[in-house]
Amino acid sequence: MKAPLSLLLLLVLVVTETSSRSNSSWCRPGCDCRGDLKFTICSRARFSLLPSRVPPSTELLDLSDNNISVIPQSSFTKNRKLRVLILHNNNISLVEDGGFSHLEFLQKLDLSWNRISTLTKGFSIGLAFLRELQLAHNRLTSLDSSSFMHLDGLQRLNLTSNSIHTIQVRSFSSLSSLRQLHLQDNQLTALRSGIFSMLRSLEVLNLAGNRIRETEVGVFKPLTSMTLLNLADNQLSTAYFKTFLNIHTYSTHILLEGNPWNCDCDLQRVFRKLRSIQRLFLDDYYNLTCKEPPVLLDYRLMDVDTELCLAETVTVLIITVTVVITVLAAMLMGERKRKKRKRGKHWTQQGELSDESDY
Repeated sequence: MKAPLSLLLLLVLVVTETSSRSNSSWCRPGCDCRGDLKFTICSRARFSLLPSRVPPSTELLDLSDNNISVIPQSSFTKNRKLRVLILHNNNISLVEDGGFSHLEFLQKLDLSWNRISTLTKGFSIGLAFLRELQLAHNRLTSLDSSSFMHLDGLQRLNLTSNSIHTIQVRSFSSLSSLRQLHLQDNQLTALRSGIFSMLRSLEVLNLAGNRIRETEVGVFKPLTSMTLLNLADNQLSTAYFKTFLNIHTYSTHILLEGNPWNCDCDLQRVFRKLRSIQRLFLDDYYNLTCKEPPVLLDYRLMDVDTELCLAETVTVLIITVTVVITVLAAMLMGERKRKKRKRGKHWTQQGELSDESDY
């Protein structure tokens, strides 16, 4: 029994060593190729170009924290089995058309913390099965209808901390499966109707930390699955009831803290009606603070909301009473003048009669 067992152990050692040599022959110096896990870790290897030798069986390739600046066309031709590709914190400024075209099984692509300023039409070719795309902390300034046109299966898109100030209508029209869209900390100033068209599966829309001053009434209407809308830390001074009423979901949580609210009666009426809608939840209503008028600066809206319309009513009442008094005074003065004129005529007539009797 001992001899066969020894032979078996020897055979396992030989196979393991052969496999290790095979993997090491594919593994470029600076990388850690873990064939048993199908991981290839090349983080902090000071690469300026994509490595030419990566085991074909690799499913996770980590190239983070290097100095790679370009993703050439038809890269990764020998790594078609990749499922996760991590390229964050490099110096990538250009992804050539079709750079990822051979990665038909790729599910996660991390390009965050790079220098990408433009997404070309060919950027996403071949990535139909991609589920997550990380583009946070890049230099994107605008999005159009060609930016994500091949990403039919994308579920999570992170565009946090770019410099995006323009989103053209239908920029996300091909992302019908998208469930999370993170656009916080950009430079958006307005939300126009149509920019979120076709996003019927979207559940999370994060727009915090922009410069949004206005939202068109129908901008959120296509978002029939949205459960979280984050508009905190923008430049909203007022809110329009119909804008939020157009959110036709079973349950949506809305965040609005950190905006410079103009606390007047109109705002109080809007929030009162919004809070009465059972499917909408203003989670941070009790933290909303006033920016205007100056007398209410930094007051919490909840502390003054019952007085806003009261003050307006008192003002209207004072104006109304003043107008009524003015009108009555004018009528009284008019009546007095009329009577005075009438008495004047009477005395004139009496004088004429007296003169006639003298003759």
